[in-house]
Amino acid sequence: MRQLPPLNWLRAFETAGRHLSFTRAADELGVTHAAISQHVKALEGFLGMKLFRRAHQRLILTEAGTAFMPKLTSAFDLMMAGTSEVFSYSTDGGLTVRVPASFSTQWLIPRLEKFHAAYPGIDIRITALGREADFTRDDVDLEIRHGTGEWAPMDSALLVHEQVFPVCSPLFLEGIGGMGSPGDLGRITLLDVPGYAEGWDAWLSKAGGDDFSSHSIVSFDQSLMAVQAAVNGLGVALGRSALVEQELSAGRLVAPFDIRLDSSTAYYIVCPQEFLSRPRIAAFRDWLMAEVQ
Repeated sequence: MRQLPPLNWLRAFETAGRHLSFTRAADELGVTHAAISQHVKALEGFLGMKLFRRAHQRLILTEAGTAFMPKLTSAFDLMMAGTSEVFSYSTDGGLTVRVPASFSTQWLIPRLEKFHAAYPGIDIRITALGREADFTRDDVDLEIRHGTGEWAPMDSALLVHEQVFPVCSPLFLEGIGGMGSPGDLGRITLLDVPGYAEGWDAWLSKAGGDDFSSHSIVSFDQSLMAVQAAVNGLGVALGRSALVEQELSAGRLVAPFDIRLDSSTAYYIVCPQEFLSRPRIAAFRDWLMAEVQ
């Protein structure tokens, strides 16, 4: 009888290993940071050895983890290829787009009605599960990826540049009597999502504020949780522009300062060059680009 660990443990480790981040793995799989951590810890207990270690606040694969990663990735690739071959989701005139869960919820879904109005003959399947698409094996036509844009030889077009800046509810801001300078954040609860390169430390450094560690902090596993906490008046979150624009436009959030920190990552439209000749893919890509003009 085969003794294998549960699939969700393996998927949590493989995703965290690709990103070297529990936070980004949680975003990709649509679960919490705590769930990723628990699954990896359970897998390590099952295997009897550590798969990750931390060095200077960075997540690093151990020797065992490094050896295990390519074998596990190959196994997932094989399962996805077999599933796609036998149970294909594609239909004539259909389009399968892979999008990170947070970006899909906050940016793409509010706009999809306009695409359907413009192209009623194209059926869309949005998926946020699994790893980054392997276009040679996966049933994916187009992908929106979060990263640096370096995915040669595939076509990669910048969609949304990301900035980070404090946000809070207007009632919260009114309740504390407003904020005149970044130093006022020292008397306010900050809402944090650990794991991002550009966090509160980086923004406060640019703004001339004090040390992040000196603040009252409430931490969350995912950005959407911190944003919702800010909407509910718990404190001030460090908003990521693509994930807070709907709340800012609706007036549920406001930005108390004009200081914005450019992120080293952004959202890109990614697919193989040859896919761009397919009319439905070109139509969706062109529509996305028009949305950000």
